[in-house]
Amino acid sequence: MNEGKVWLVGAGPGDVSLITVKGLYAIRHAEVIVYDRLVNPELLRQAPEDCLMINVGKNPNHHPIPQDEINAILVEYARQNKQVVRLKGGDPYVFGRGAEEVEQLAKEGLAFEVVPGISSAIGGLVYAGIPVTHRDYASSFHVITGHMCQGNDPQNWHAFAQLDGTLVILMGMTRLVEICQQLMAGGKSADTPAAVVMYASQTRQQVARGTLATIHLEVERQQLHAPALIVIGDVVNLHDVLAFSATQLEIDQEFVC
Repeated sequence: MNEGKVWLVGAGPGDVSLITVKGLYAIRHAEVIVYDRLVNPELLRQAPEDCLMINVGKNPNHHPIPQDEINAILVEYARQNKQVVRLKGGDPYVFGRGAEEVEQLAKEGLAFEVVPGISSAIGGLVYAGIPVTHRDYASSFHVITGHMCQGNDPQNWHAFAQLDGTLVILMGMTRLVEICQQLMAGGKSADTPAAVVMYASQTRQQVARGTLATIHLEVERQQLHAPALIVIGDVVNLHDVLAFSATQLEIDQEFVC
């Protein structure tokens, strides 16, 4: 009997064609797929017909399946010598709790492999015409979570305000006003360009632009909501020049991997 193995696969920011070749290989050979809410359903249709699908998706402030239970699911099916794919949006190790899941597998002595994915913090912004770096505008970028684990100290936004590079904030939409206020209180100019990108890389993508002082008003006007990226810095001004209409590709069923 083949040894069970867990493939931790990054599904990318949303455009189905951004899956890696190895990620698609893992999906097409999976016996069990444990997937998150933001995974493109088209990727699930790439799995074998008899593949067991387990939805462990979380909504903002609503986590029906706790992380410990997700870890236990991966361990259970790996012990049954199944080929398990843990399919996560973006990249598994960018605020995806992927490392926590792998730690548990390693502790149990189970085989695993991590397949990186395109992070929405970079790839998602590309689709909005916003590069995280540009030698004329930003020589660094900083990816920050707007949602801390319960019991952890809040983010030090005053310290982030002192950074010169691009700030990319994930899972921060419910605290957008507070985050902008804290950055301005920490010394970042109210005129600093800011943008919010909802459904990044998908056909329904929407982009709101403004400044630290006004971005929440534009978000309210366009009725944007999570899932969305917040990006702050001069690179936002490149949107008008670098934005493009993305070609939406389907995954060829005959593509063998």
